[in-house]
Amino acid sequence: MFVLEQKDAQNYEKFINYANFFDDKCIQIVIFPQKMQINLLTYRKYITFVRNFDSNISIMVKRVEENFTPIWELNPIWDILTEEQKQWVNDDLEVVYYAKNAIIHHDGDESDCMWMLLSGKVRIYKEGIGQRQQIIRLLKPYDLFGYRAVIADEPYNSSASAFEPCTVYRLSNECFRRLVSENGQFCYQVMLTMAKDLAISEIQTVNLTQKHIRGRLAESLLQLRRNYGYESDGCTLAMLMPREDLANMSNMTTSNAIRTLSQFAQEGLVAVDGRRIQILNEPELERVSRLG
Repeated sequence: MFVLEQKDAQNYEKFINYANFFDDKCIQIVIFPQKMQINLLTYRKYITFVRNFDSNISIMVKRVEENFTPIWELNPIWDILTEEQKQWVNDDLEVVYYAKNAIIHHDGDESDCMWMLLSGKVRIYKEGIGQRQQIIRLLKPYDLFGYRAVIADEPYNSSASAFEPCTVYRLSNECFRRLVSENGQFCYQVMLTMAKDLAISEIQTVNLTQKHIRGRLAESLLQLRRNYGYESDGCTLAMLMPREDLANMSNMTTSNAIRTLSQFAQEGLVAVDGRRIQILNEPELERVSRLG
């Protein structure tokens, strides 16, 4: 049966009219006001459904009855927990589906939970002048995010959005803090994860501030290869990257990203077919990145 948490009485009738689009055996619908913009938290074919709502309303569609792989079988950091603590996680954990480009959290939002990416890809970014995005990190399945703000008990200092349709495990801040405070080994593993994320951020800061355009773009392509690898042909990046996102990742304008990528193609470093990028000469691309 549907569960509709009604916090916006004026729109209640409109939401009820759409309820028959959902499978009442496995979907829970929670409706709540959204100050910033609509969150497209959707389940597969129901993406277009969400777009019918007013911009000041957000809808979360959540699976409540389906078997998913336990979180500790996907990321070993969770396997350290005791059986009792694993039960805490089981009782608290939620599975949420996000449509492409859906906002998972905004910079400045209250840190009410942390996430682990289950499938798909997520971008972590900051918005600068003119709402231009600077992509800080691209996440792969089983990566954690949002946990630093939860530990510090402060708002998120960056935004997260779905690069493609994705599924995440979501754990409340109360449960996560309890695990960190009561399990020393788990706390240590979280510290290691945070230290690795900090090292990546420091390296990226140097890359974006000291390298020239060619070096920055070469490093971005290599980072995509390290994160997502190649397709079965052994040279095509397993990531369809729009030029704008590639530019945001490399701290340059879209036109500069297109121009530099074309130069790489002319030099035989890469081959480009729409959003598909093949790395043809990885050692030379690494040299370009290293020289900056």
